[in-house]
Amino acid sequence: MPRALITGITGQDGLYLAEYLIDKGYEVYGLVRGQSNPRREILHRMIPEVKILTGDLTDISSLIRVLSIAEPDEVYNLGAISFVGYSWENASLTSDVTAFGVLNMLEATRLYAGRDIEKVRFYQASSSEMFGKAQEVPQTERTLLWPRSPYGVAKVYGHYMTITYRESYGMHASSGILFNHESPRRGPEFVTRKVTRAVARISLGLQQELALGNLDARRDWGFAGDFVEAMWLMLQQPTPDDYVIATGRDHSIRDLLDVAFSTVGINDWSEYVTRDPAYLRLADVESLVGDSSKARSVLGWEPKMDFPSLISMMVNHDLAEQKVLVR
Repeated sequence: MPRALITGITGQDGLYLAEYLIDKGYEVYGLVRGQSNPRREILHRMIPEVKILTGDLTDISSLIRVLSIAEPDEVYNLGAISFVGYSWENASLTSDVTAFGVLNMLEATRLYAGRDIEKVRFYQASSSEMFGKAQEVPQTERTLLWPRSPYGVAKVYGHYMTITYRESYGMHASSGILFNHESPRRGPEFVTRKVTRAVARISLGLQQELALGNLDARRDWGFAGDFVEAMWLMLQQPTPDDYVIATGRDHSIRDLLDVAFSTVGINDWSEYVTRDPAYLRLADVESLVGDSSKARSVLGWEPKMDFPSLISMMVNHDLAEQKVLVR
């Protein structure tokens, strides 16, 4: 039975990846920070097969201890402070976790593997936010990185450190440059879930309006459940590498609103949506869209769920959730 260790396992990607690996017969270990983590119980309830270990990406000694217990064949480093907006509020903590946490995880894995450096395969969750002020459209693995947020800068550090460990130590370390991927498990602070939950509440008479920032920002949105398959496929390759994972189609916030509101039978959302400058980024990223040709040709990966289906699924999930809450 292959063994995998997932950091950031309580996030949407970690949950989907854990389910995916368990279905493939893996023994899955999840790194959770702190005994009192409120999502620990959620993880245990949703996926009881996962063996939970306590550790901290900012504490390399705890990571070495966790690796010695899990004895993984594959390490998936998904742990990060992942909300871009928050990274401006606390750039230092974002750097400690999202940047230096990658270095700690790489070094702990190298020390654990010892001379048999390739016995553990390593996946790093890189991000389309690294492209930031995109220098070409669509973005590929060779596009210049120009991050526009502390989060993006931290992800660039982790991305290049992963490449460095691969080239310097011969580690089987790959990075997935994942474009925006969403699901009903997305946190409500992210714009897609903020919209779908608000739309559900508006349709039920529980909320009057939805405040947003830049309605013209465009993103390449896919389904998180599709994207975790690409993570696994990268670690099955004989040679480690970096891959853009994206749908290749971008949509605006207005498109998101169109699909979400039409799902509940509202065709004109203008009376429900307000513009609030507080939700504008300090340095905005106008448009990101990825070219995943390399992943399609080398990994045989392609997204299965399209944008309208994804947003409708999220709205319907939030409708069901909100109806339960008001009973």
